[in-house]
This record gives sequence, C-alpha cells and structure tokens, in this order.
Amino acid sequence: MPEPVHEKSVKTTCPYCGVGCGVIARVGKDGAVSVKGDPEHPANFGRLCSKGSALAETIDLDGRLRHPEIRGRRAGWDEALDLVASRFAESIAEHGPDSVAFYVSGQLLTEDYYLANKLMKGFIGSANIDTNSRLCMSSSVAGHRRAFGSDTVPGAYEDLELADLVVLTGSNLAWCHPVLYQRLAAAKANRPEMKVVVIDPRRTMTADIADMHLALAPDSDVALFNGLLAHLAASGAVDQNYISAHTRDFAEAFAEASALDVAELSALTGLSQTQLLDFFRLFETTEKVVTCYSQGVNQSASGTDKVNAIINCHLATSRIGRPGMGPFSLTGQPNAMGGREVGGLANMLAAHLDIEKPLHRDLVQRFWRAPTIASKPGLKAVDMFRAVADGRIKALWIMATNPVVSMPDAHAVEAAIEACPFVVVSDILRETDTSRHAHVLLPSFGWGEKDGTVTNSERRISRQRAFLDAPGEARPDWWQLAEVGRRMGFAEAFAHASAAEVFAEHAGLSGFENDGRRDFDIGAHAAIDKAAYDDLKPFQWPQPRDTQPQERRFFAAGGFYHPDRRASFVAVGASVSKRANDAYPYTLNTGRVRDHWHTMTRTGKSARLSAHIAEPFAEIHPRDAQKLAVADADLVMIESPFGRAIVRALLTERQAKGSLFVPMHWNDQFASKARIDALVPPITDPFSGQPASKNVAVKAARFAARAYGFAVSAQKPGAMDAAYWALAKAEGGWRVELAFAEPELDWIGWCQQSFSIPAGIEPIGYTDRQSGELRLAFFDGDRLLAALFLSSRPVAVARNWAVSQLCASHADLSMRFAVAAGRPGAGREDPGATVCSCFGVGVNQITGAIRDGCHSVEAIGERLSAGTNCGSCRAEIRGIIDGCLAAAAE
Repeated sequence: MPEPVHEKSVKTTCPYCGVGCGVIARVGKDGAVSVKGDPEHPANFGRLCSKGSALAETIDLDGRLRHPEIRGRRAGWDEALDLVASRFAESIAEHGPDSVAFYVSGQLLTEDYYLANKLMKGFIGSANIDTNSRLCMSSSVAGHRRAFGSDTVPGAYEDLELADLVVLTGSNLAWCHPVLYQRLAAAKANRPEMKVVVIDPRRTMTADIADMHLALAPDSDVALFNGLLAHLAASGAVDQNYISAHTRDFAEAFAEASALDVAELSALTGLSQTQLLDFFRLFETTEKVVTCYSQGVNQSASGTDKVNAIINCHLATSRIGRPGMGPFSLTGQPNAMGGREVGGLANMLAAHLDIEKPLHRDLVQRFWRAPTIASKPGLKAVDMFRAVADGRIKALWIMATNPVVSMPDAHAVEAAIEACPFVVVSDILRETDTSRHAHVLLPSFGWGEKDGTVTNSERRISRQRAFLDAPGEARPDWWQLAEVGRRMGFAEAFAHASAAEVFAEHAGLSGFENDGRRDFDIGAHAAIDKAAYDDLKPFQWPQPRDTQPQERRFFAAGGFYHPDRRASFVAVGASVSKRANDAYPYTLNTGRVRDHWHTMTRTGKSARLSAHIAEPFAEIHPRDAQKLAVADADLVMIESPFGRAIVRALLTERQAKGSLFVPMHWNDQFASKARIDALVPPITDPFSGQPASKNVAVKAARFAARAYGFAVSAQKPGAMDAAYWALAKAEGGWRVELAFAEPELDWIGWCQQSFSIPAGIEPIGYTDRQSGELRLAFFDGDRLLAALFLSSRPVAVARNWAVSQLCASHADLSMRFAVAAGRPGAGREDPGATVCSCFGVGVNQITGAIRDGCHSVEAIGERLSAGTNCGSCRAEIRGIIDGCLAAAAE
C-alpha cells in the first residue's frame, strides 16, 4: 500500500528582496502549494508583497535543469564534478590560482556562500570570487568600512516606525521593498505628524506618502548631504560631545562640506534654495531621523562617497544606534547580507575580516586549517569579466546568477563568457542568457527545495526550509562545492554532510578568537546540531557564545571597529558627473518594477506577476517625447556607445525632463532586444567597484515599424520573425507584443509556425487593407489556440480580456467573433490593464467603482479588494481616483 499523503506547513523565508519576510508554505494532500506571510516573523509580521504572495506560482518544473550536462549532453554527477575539479586544478597548476574565478550570487544561501569562499580563498588560494551583490550593495559596504571600520548596519526595521522623520534617498521603497513600505505607511497613518522625505530624480510610487519630494539631479547626492552637514554645523545642531568622544576627522569633512554655498548647491542639485533649506531645517529640528538608502545611492561612480556623506550627517548629530535614528542601508537581494558575512566580495574575508590584514588572514587560515590563504583582494565583478575576456581567467564557475543580463556592458560580458576555455554554470533553469555558453551545467535546488539560512537588511538570520522534493538529480550548491573541494584533494576540509554542519562551522569562525572587537559574532551557534538547526528561530546578530538572542543596535555609545574604536568622518567632494552630451543627450536610469525580480527566471513564470507590466518600457517626459515625435505606446530605440534596446514608450510627468527610466529585468528569453544593461558602460566607483547604472548617456528615437501586433497563444511561441517581440506568461498560455518591419507577410503561415497551430486548422477573422488592420483567431473545437491582432499603429485591443479567452469555452459562435474583433461583446466586462496583481483587478473595474461613488483607496479596497493585500498598488489606485475626480470636475 502507498504511504498516505499528509498536509504539511513549513516556515521558511521569501527568496526575493533583502527585507527577508517570513513565509508559511503549505503543501496540501494533492501536492498543491500555497503561501502566506508568517505572522510571527519579526521582519514582516504576516505581510507579503505581490511577488511573495505569488511564490507558489513560480515553483513549477517547466524549464528546470534536472540533470548535469556536459556540452549539451546528459552526464552523471561523478563525470561532471570530476571534469570541473580537473579543469580547475589543471588551470591552477599551469597558470596559477588567479587563473580561475567564481562569480556567485545573493540568491545563494549562507552555507553555499561560505563553502564557495572557503574553497577559493583558503584552498585554491585566490580571492577571485565576487558576487552580483557587487552590482547593488558594495558601495554601502565600502562606506560602512570607511566610517565604522566594519560592514555594520547599525539599526533595525523598527526604527522606521519609531522615527519622526524618515528620509528615503535612492530608494523606491514602495516597489523594491514593499513590506517595509507598508510598515512605514502604517506608522505614518498612525502618527500623521511623522514626516517622510523622498529624494529621487523620478517621482516614484513611494512619493505617494511623502511630505516632500526632492527631484535632485542625477549623482548630486553628495552635494545635497554635504550641504546638510554644513547647515547642521552652522545651526549648532551637531553633537560636539559625541564627536569628541567617539569620532575623528570632523574638521576635514566639515571643511569639504562647507565649500559650497546654497546657491551653488542649488545649481548642482537642480533643487531650489527654498527646497534645500526646507529639507535642511526639517532634518535639523527633528531628533529621531532615519535615512534609508538603496540602489539610487549605491549604483554610482560616487556611490561610496554618497554613503559616507549620509553617514557624516548622522555621526555629527549622534543620530545613530538609538531608537528611531540612523543611516539604514536597504539590501537588494535576499542574502546579500549573508554573503557579506562570509566574505562573498573579492576584497573581504569571512566573518567580516579584512583580507588586507595579515592577522586576519592568519586567523582564518588557522581556523580552516587551510594550506594557503588569499593574500590580496581578488578581481571585482567588472574587472573579473575583463580578465575573462583577455584570457587571464581560464576557468569560471557562475552560480545562481545571470551576468549576461545583469552586468554592465553586457554584450562584452557575453562575448567574454563565450570565449572562456571552461565555464561552469550552476542554476535551476536549463535555458538562460548565461547558461547557453556553459561547458558544464549543474542542476541546483530552487526555493522550496533549499535548506539553509539567509540574513536580511537588519542583520536578522532566518531559515529557508525545504518543503518540496528536488526534481531529477538536482543538488544543493553547498554540496556541489564540497564535492569539487574533495575532488581537488581537500576532502577533510569539505567533509560536510549537511547544511547544519556548514552553518555551525561558519558560526564557529565568527566567534573564533573574537574578543568583542569584531562586529560579526554568532558563536552561540558554533555547536548547533541538526535538530536545533531545523528549529532555529529568526535572530539578529551579534549573538556571541553563551548568550541568548536579543535585539541590538550599534554605536549609540561609540564602540566602532577602527583600531582606535572611533568612527571616521570622511571628507567627500561634491562634484557631479554629467555624462549626457550632444551625441547622447539623455540620461538613462535603470531599476526595477513592482512585480518582477532580477532577470525574471522566477517571476516570469507567474501570469499574475506579468499582468501588471507585460513588456519592457521607457518612462519619458511628455516634452521629451514631443521632441522625439514619440507618442504614448510607440516603440522607442535607446542607444549608447555600448548597445541598443527597443522598448515601449510610457509618457509620464513622473519622469524628469532629459532623463529616461528603463527596468533591468527583460532579457533574451522574454524580449527581442531589451537587455538594458548592455547599454551601461563599465564605469565603476573607485572604492567599491560598483557599476554606475543610474547615470548613462544615451540617445533615443522613435522605432518606426510598418505593422504593430498583439497576440495570445495557448502554446509558448517559438522563434518569431519580428523586428520586436516581448513575451509574457498568461493564464492558459502566453501574450506577445509585436512589431514588424515588413508591411505584409503570410500571416496565417506566420501564426501556424510561431504558435504551433496544427495543420488543417483555419482561422476566422478579417483584413482591412486601407487601415492596415488584421484579425486572426484559431480555434480547435471550442478552445482558442491563438489570436493575432495587427495594425499600422500600436494595437488597440482589450488585452486582458483577450488573454482571458485562452481559458474560456467558445462553443458560441458569437464569442469566437468577439475574440477575432479583440473586444468583448455587449454585456461582457473588460477589466482593463491590471493595477492590483494580488487580486487581478484592472483599471476599468476601478474606474467603474469610482463612478459608483468609491472615492478613496479604502472604498476601492472594500469594493474590489484591490490594495488590501500587499498594498504596493495603493499609490496607483490613488492616482486613478484623483484623475477620474479631476476629469469629472472639468
């Protein structure tokens, strides 16, 4: 008799952003998975964003890499791992340890990260291991180390709720860290006197709760915060006692900060003198201030200086380490912090130790009992791929990341990987933009199968726990690394049998000879066994040996980690890099959207998450669009000296004139030409090595297609002969945006080939040669197989309604003709473009509720549920309400 199948619920952690939300995954008797927020987890208290709420929709096995492959053929683990170990060993023997490299990811668990660093830095003897966290948080790391002597985040999430002023700079919190945005919005609703300032060139959805939006010029953050420091000193708001007792170099920082007067600051930042002084006075007169910053600060050639300019203001006023006060770095990935703890960056050692310090290298080498230790920093990400390109690196292992999409100068990165003599890729998907160039593909565990720990932005370590069986022969990343380490001759050092054993070793190193002069210490868990590991509750570090978990902030009473135990003020210059020029007159800013994540290998599987924004786009100010003769929904080509992209034009006054915003998610799996990081030059911050992805000189022009199209298909489309295409998952199939350079093709044949229409099935529809419109719909019985809508202008089709027809029955002939027409017939509702992904609510439904008297976000939520789950669409709903009411009043 088969074993009975039982329901189970498992507490785990969300795999998206650095908020680190607790999730309860429930597996039903039928194997169906559902997720909800964990009400006991201190990061989210049960809240989830749209991406977290849709996690169960992203765990299917479509496209999964299930077996090791060598040059495209299936292989066994022994053959694949023997090949990896031998090729790396051969390169090291012939060309030295710096001829090999690992490029890893904030998607790895801490245990994976730890063994990758141990193998590379302690046993191979090179520091050529870097991480995609270099692209998002390394300027924060460098700024922390310069100021504090360690990569220490002083505060906690609770500080955002306790503050009387929250400054959000370079952070679209509403879309990039939605649960923290919810916590902040709830706190402000409870205490309306709380102030929120948003500093961002764009007016993002986060500005919906802002009392002040400062649309500063790109890369002028140092000037702004230098001006603030000078104002604080001149107004007597600095804490001289704290400065004297716990810091050094204030005079030098103040001298640099006071070099510009308010008029000069206004010219550099693009803000009026009134705006500057209003912000300065608000900061001056409010004791409880938290300044949160993220990619808009970090992704800059002056990112480290920006971080230190912010920290300088908090040190000068002693607004650090106390409830409701401090600079707060918001990490982008679920385990960017865990990676930093184990030395995931090329210029760090495990346990927050410094690779430049002989005593630290000796400590780590002795703990690992390693035959060697890296003696100098390795190559940071941009330099690493340059070394791959010029042949210095001859063997490369890429883990859980997609650098062909996410790295700057992405075309050059792809060419480098393609030319590398030996490339290993560990991933969960068989086909990514990067995996197509691998010599060896290794199947890894995905979320739901992983077992380990992650650390969030407030230093809280949480467990990811498995609740699914791994498909095929997939194995954990830490296991792959341990196996390669054994095969390279280091069996004793890589004898780990479980993730719990790796975590215990990691904890042991953190407490090894730690006398309290190192910030990272979780030595209390050095002897943890598997049972205790399985039951591990979320906790904040530090937690030294023989202590109990406690909530802790750093630096209220000093105790920094420089040798003299003082913090360093850092004098930073306020020059602004203006890269736009006559040939490339626009400034490109890259970033994220609400419902997608990184390169869409996970969120691209969810129809719900693809419904809000289904194709790549560029935000353009209407006046710039007018100059370019670009209308809303036109296609636009954006070009830099490094590459070009074709995306949809979105005209909005939220975007500053002279600037464009394009998200970074789309890639060759989902669009014909939308790898936006291919346009970004490999310019980096001199201290952190972080690329400057927010200030790119580009030119733009309308992309003049001869025909525009929209299609739905039950089958995933194959190769499409089109000048432009963008693909998105939909309920029951796929949706496709199209543009063609040729005015006419054999459209029936094109559909049959692109959408795998069986022979013998003829379409219904019509062609209007005068208007250029064409409509084709293919049915198999009462089931819609595909439909294509063409026009000489961007197609006006009820898209979400058309998508819904993939799941509808079409026994009624009138319904089939409605599909061919591209709009619902009388009495049938078109929900309109999706606004609320959580409940699938469209703009037409919201405007209908507004006409019925729902004139507040709360009333819309009560009527339609929109905005009542993750809340990240509330700003958009409010904008729709305001627009409708304004139109009705005219």
